[in-house]
Amino acid sequence: MGASKKFEPNPAESTAKRMAEVRGEIDAVDKDILERLNRRAELSLEVGKLKAGNRDLIFKPFREREVIDKLIRENPGPLPSEHLRAVYREIFSSSRSLQRPQKVGYLGPEGTFSYFAGLEFLGGSVDYRPMADIEEVFQAAAAREVELGVIPLENSLQGTVGQSLDCFLRYDVYIEAEIFCRISHSIFGRVEQLSQVKVVYSHPQPLAQCGGWLRANLPRAGIVPIESTAAAGRRVLEEPGSAAIGHKALAQMLGLNVLASGVEDQPDNWTRFVIIGSYKADDPGDKTIRDKTSILFTLPDKPGALASILNVLATNEINMKKLESRPMRGEKWKYVFFVDLECDLGQKQYEAVLKQLSENCNTLRILGGYPSGPYLDFSGRGLSALR
Repeated sequence: MGASKKFEPNPAESTAKRMAEVRGEIDAVDKDILERLNRRAELSLEVGKLKAGNRDLIFKPFREREVIDKLIRENPGPLPSEHLRAVYREIFSSSRSLQRPQKVGYLGPEGTFSYFAGLEFLGGSVDYRPMADIEEVFQAAAAREVELGVIPLENSLQGTVGQSLDCFLRYDVYIEAEIFCRISHSIFGRVEQLSQVKVVYSHPQPLAQCGGWLRANLPRAGIVPIESTAAAGRRVLEEPGSAAIGHKALAQMLGLNVLASGVEDQPDNWTRFVIIGSYKADDPGDKTIRDKTSILFTLPDKPGALASILNVLATNEINMKKLESRPMRGEKWKYVFFVDLECDLGQKQYEAVLKQLSENCNTLRILGGYPSGPYLDFSGRGLSALR
């Protein structure tokens, strides 16, 4: 009788068996997640009922940051922190919409950088309302036709968006939050090659940010400013031989060919967006310390007027992050100042400072206290948080 043959398991069968087991475990985990998400949704609905009739903001940037920061600190892995942020962005977005439908205005049409900034920061469970221009966003927020608005405020290369600052002079709105977005531009169109491009459309800011690249690569093409990058993309759909500059995802939305990416002159290109609304972002009794405060003020026409303000800030060791002057409409050679301060002027410890500032200004208006913004990377497919 011959020796018995040693049994050798089939590796393929072993792998298939373990794969089936793992998928079963994943199904069980997914069921548990679904139950937990629905329980969270029930609690969000209860919060909405408790707030019924209260027109306070549903959007609570400090509370949301507190929750996600705590989760990240307690996260043992292997889930990356940026994935956790992305998941909770949508959980927060859903929770807000369950409490009360949330309308958000932005410079449209769909596909602008303002749109993508809002989508990345506020999530997808939001009723995004495109507006014709920045002023219309301010008008809608001030009239409470939308709860929030997404506004580009300044760019690291091109400076302040003057129209946004001017609108703060005319509309009674608050800054609720800020976002810093790394911007990378692509050029796209229906044509197959850059050599076929006869005219380039985009918003004036991207055209300025890509001016050197355009001169070097499309020296004979016409450069035409238009109201938004998304409007430029839609114009290209109808005009042979044209191209647009904007977010790569806009090209994907419209089915256009990306002819080149990273066409901005400086790679370290950031835009600061602010979220505006007609309500203060947090409850009056909330004790959260805001990271930043923005103010608007006018000064008497006398020597040392601005120096007196700067001296108050320096004496009290308050760091000034931004100082911008804008001409006042209807009053020649008179200016209003926009300032970002690295402190919470609403805190009791700054009462004396606020009094000193008021005494040295003709007018003083606090635009809001808010958390320092996250930095979001828009340079690739775009929508992932750096921190």
